[in-house]
Amino acid sequence: MSRPRILIADDDPSVLDSMSWVLREQGYEVATAPGGAQLMSELAERVPDLLVLDVVMPDHSGYDLLSRIKGDERWRDIPVLMVSSQSPDDATERTLGLGAADYIKKPFKPRELIARVQAQLRLGAVLRSTRDALRNAEQKLVRAREEVESRRQLVDILHEVTGELSADEIYHILAGRVARALALARCSVIIARTGDTHGVIASAFDAPALRGTRVDLNAYPEIRIALEQGRPVLVEDLQSDALVADVRAEWLRRGIRVPVKSVIALPFTLDGAQAGVFVLRRMLHERSLTTDDVEFADAVIKAAVAAIQMAYTIETTKTENARLEVLARTDPLTQVLNRRALTTRLSAEMDRARRYDAVLTMLMLDLDHFKEVNDRYGHLVGDDVLRVVAGFLQSAIRSVDIVARYGGEEFVVVLPETLLPGGMVFAERALAQIARHPFDIPAGRFSITASVGVAVYPGDGIATVDELFARADEALYRAKSAGRNRVAV
Repeated sequence: MSRPRILIADDDPSVLDSMSWVLREQGYEVATAPGGAQLMSELAERVPDLLVLDVVMPDHSGYDLLSRIKGDERWRDIPVLMVSSQSPDDATERTLGLGAADYIKKPFKPRELIARVQAQLRLGAVLRSTRDALRNAEQKLVRAREEVESRRQLVDILHEVTGELSADEIYHILAGRVARALALARCSVIIARTGDTHGVIASAFDAPALRGTRVDLNAYPEIRIALEQGRPVLVEDLQSDALVADVRAEWLRRGIRVPVKSVIALPFTLDGAQAGVFVLRRMLHERSLTTDDVEFADAVIKAAVAAIQMAYTIETTKTENARLEVLARTDPLTQVLNRRALTTRLSAEMDRARRYDAVLTMLMLDLDHFKEVNDRYGHLVGDDVLRVVAGFLQSAIRSVDIVARYGGEEFVVVLPETLLPGGMVFAERALAQIARHPFDIPAGRFSITASVGVAVYPGDGIATVDELFARADEALYRAKSAGRNRVAV
């Protein structure tokens, strides 16, 4: 496996040397760029797994470079760790807002640098894996659709199988159409693999209520053999065939009468693995099933496997799309909405409030003296504090409310259909819960407080999302100036 490649862009030779040495000692491949032009050249030549970018560069602003990188489809998924000698309060919000994954202050601590690099490489690997899986699923979907299209004329039954159906719906359609085409009283689909002792009924033409029922395969040797040998099994006469002699003896001992004349068990595979068996039956008063019936049903089912596979692929693709969408809108540390998703949701809520003459309240919450927590106890403890606070807020909201990490130690809560008094009550409760929560560390315990600024839409001078943010930020500043651990409007 190749080593992760890290590109460091910084105009300070001592920083380049020290960072390169620390990261190479950890086994990473390191490339350097002393300026913006060299950085863009390195990116064009080879995409790194992680970019460490200085905010202040001699020929380009680090902010401008970050914006260019995140705006280019070739590089937008590269995790970017920003470094600067500026205070976090000045640079963190802006860099994260432009798409940076994390921020570290100069002079850096080697252990902190390594921890943050490892964290971002892990997140980057998850994102790449998710995108690769989605791409593979989409390719399978294209191939499956092409295969279904080429086989659609094989048998009229397949005309009812479309790409929009789920696998369960396809099983149900096939069981019914095969049963009608062969004049069968019973046709079912059992999901099982080679070596299984039990299967599960996916569809039963004669008894739909049996769907999901477990089946003991020891009582059905024809199904067991079809699974083990991967071929159709025909029992022309269930009352005399030696294959089911032991089962007939058990029926006789228990006084069970089985009115089935003959059975066909047709196995099928998905993605090259055994998936289940179609079971076709005729009753005692009907003619026996024959090898011609086996060939017809086998042709239908083999052609249908492509449609079933396509249905599974569609379901898998939808799941992967959902996972990717969640990843794109969620803050990875706190698992609440990120700033980009917040802006989108807030715009929609303000439009709705404007359309229906409604009201919404915004709370901007900032943890007091959070930098001291990071400096005194370390960033891992600080990360734990952020996760706990996000959990408090998430557990306190209604289903229509919104919680997001705005940046650094700031959170935003949006309360639709909530007047100012209701927002104030929510804020006071949140502050009380945060203040009384003890955080355990090896040296003992500590607690933390927060301040909240509240703004209401509609309000004087508030017509846009930016204006609502600005008003909440002004209120937060007043809460901080008045002594912290309080709410201001």
